[in-house]
Amino acid sequence: MTAGAEDAGERLDRVLAAHLTALSRTRLKALVLAGRVAIGGRTIRDPGHRVNAGDRLTVAVPPPEEATPQAEAIPLAVVYEDDDLIIIDKPKGLVVHPAAGNRTGTLVNALIAHCGATLSGIGGVKRPGIVHRLDKDTTGLMVVAKNDRAHQSLAAQFADHGRSGPLERAYLAFVWGVPERPRGTIDKPLGRHPQARERMTVRHDGRVAVTHYEVLERYPGTDATPVASLLLCRLMTGRTHQIRVHVASIGHPLLGDHVYGAGFRTKAALLPEPARAALAGLGRQALHAHILGVEHPTSGQHQVYRSELPADLDFLRKALRGTNPRAAG
Repeated sequence: MTAGAEDAGERLDRVLAAHLTALSRTRLKALVLAGRVAIGGRTIRDPGHRVNAGDRLTVAVPPPEEATPQAEAIPLAVVYEDDDLIIIDKPKGLVVHPAAGNRTGTLVNALIAHCGATLSGIGGVKRPGIVHRLDKDTTGLMVVAKNDRAHQSLAAQFADHGRSGPLERAYLAFVWGVPERPRGTIDKPLGRHPQARERMTVRHDGRVAVTHYEVLERYPGTDATPVASLLLCRLMTGRTHQIRVHVASIGHPLLGDHVYGAGFRTKAALLPEPARAALAGLGRQALHAHILGVEHPTSGQHQVYRSELPADLDFLRKALRGTNPRAAG
């Protein structure tokens, strides 16, 4: 590439970022530092080097390195896929990213195997670009980038949380009790629990966290008074365990959430027997990523996807409604 008059006096890393939009600025800086960028045949290792109009810049981009996580043939429910991104419907029990105690059998391992050669690499490594996560036992929709350009676009959308862009995320949440208002907003900052670091909690010095909710259904207990409800929760931020902590903080923790709703286990005795049995067999928090809307990183088109309740939560819903779930199945 040849620098134009508009590039004169600009930093090298900024000129590269303006012309090579498929690569992230971090990736381009790493290439400069690695000696893979030359001006007029002379290697430049300073990202702040000033570029002159007419300078001829050469960038040697190495082929993507093989991913450290191994490819594993794990079945995936693919909702949409193209050269830029893949949207999957995550099942319960699937960890998103390899970590201590979960080095294999993760969504990343599955995506490396599924996408194969279509992964052009994130930051020079053949790996999927994870821009958001779902807890191991939360089901539903996730979007993953397949190249640097898509990763930048999706990461920016998730960082904006839909405040000025098209990002949309909505979850179906079965909670104990019924909120006083049919619609409301939970605006409480979240941070790590001071003693139990694997948990999150509401704290004044935490990060801003906002959840909008709407009551969709109310479920009667054995005495006919509502004992549980179904909420549609829309995220305006994306903090770890956000919905789980927020609904618990207003006295309505998720059914099946033994971390943030442990004190509500005895409430199960108020459920009709079929619902009590369905909850006992659930074995996880009753939360599902229902709606996902993103702007496509290449076409700019707004794409919205929906995932209906998986079998275990649909079974629970029918039991809570008083419908015989086995007969209805």
